[in-house]
Order: sequence, then C-alpha cells, then structure tokens
Amino acid sequence: MKRPGIIEQNLGNILGQYQQSFTGKIYNEENNELDLLMGIFGITPDIKRENRQYWGRELGMCWERLIVELCQHSCKDFKPALRFGNDEPCDLIVGKSAIDAKYRIGSGDSGFSKKFQAYASLLKGEGYEPTLLILREDNLRQIINKCHKSGWTIFVGEETFSFIKDLTGFDFKHYLQTKALEYKVQR
Repeated sequence: MKRPGIIEQNLGNILGQYQQSFTGKIYNEENNELDLLMGIFGITPDIKRENRQYWGRELGMCWERLIVELCQHSCKDFKPALRFGNDEPCDLIVGKSAIDAKYRIGSGDSGFSKKFQAYASLLKGEGYEPTLLILREDNLRQIINKCHKSGWTIFVGEETFSFIKDLTGFDFKHYLQTKALEYKVQR
C-alpha cells in the first residue's frame, strides 16, 4: 500500500492531465449545477453547456480514473475491471464490490438500461455485488430505479463520498474540495 502523499501525487497527475485536455475546448446547452470536479477545473455551467456531451464524457472519465487510482493504492483487495468478451461491466473490484464509477446517469435510452441490467446479472453470477458510485445528484431517476431493481447498489453524491471514505480510509471529498481551481482550465 502506498503512502498518502503518493496517492495525492497520483491523483494530482490525473487532474493535471485533464486540465491540459480541457484547455482550449470550445463548444454549446442548460444545467446550472456545479460539482467538485467542475470546481477543480473552473468549468462553469456556461462552459459545460457549450457541449454537454463532451464535458460529461470527459468529466466521467476523469471521475472513473480518480476512483480507480485511489482504490488501487488504498485497498489491499483491489482488482482491475472484469472483462467478459468486449464488455467491461465495472471499472474495478474491491473485495466483493464490483464498482462502476459514474459522473452522472442521464441516458434514457433502452440500450443503456438493458446493458446495466445485463451487467448486474453478470457480476452477480461471478459472486460480486454490483455497485454504482455516482458523483452528481441530477441523474435520470427512471434509469437509477431500473439499475436498483436489476441489482445494483447505488451511492449518489454524499453517499458516494461516505462509501469511498469507508472503503479507502481517504477523505476524497475533502481532497477534491482543497483542489478547487488548482487545475483551472485556461481558455
């Protein structure tokens, strides 16, 4: 297990990479809610509306990479994502929790819903508890309910940060709060 200073350095490296990726991106859509990742990069709702799909995808990948990095270096029983052919139904495993980190769930299409239902069955069949760690609280309630009914344990917002702290012993929310504007995107 690595020292907390190494964890923070590795997490900072990921945030720095995304800072560089976000710099210079210009795009155009309507949500005025901020979250901790947006705050780190200084991404305002106006900037995010330029291309909601781009920012959602990139912030989602950043969130996933941060969670994987934190757990990889904090949890003795960490395992990388499972693969079933071309499918990867989770981002990482810690103990019996097969964790999928999501920035936000907003897709209402039936393909997305069916995929998550199938993934829950696959993971349960392997003896894991499918677990969603979602940062944002403005998720599509219908899809959240379908995921829950299909067997996912779901943590959203504050619940996510509590779960992460219990799992890793690292106050990830506090860490992200201390990074506000440290990786500000220069445009």
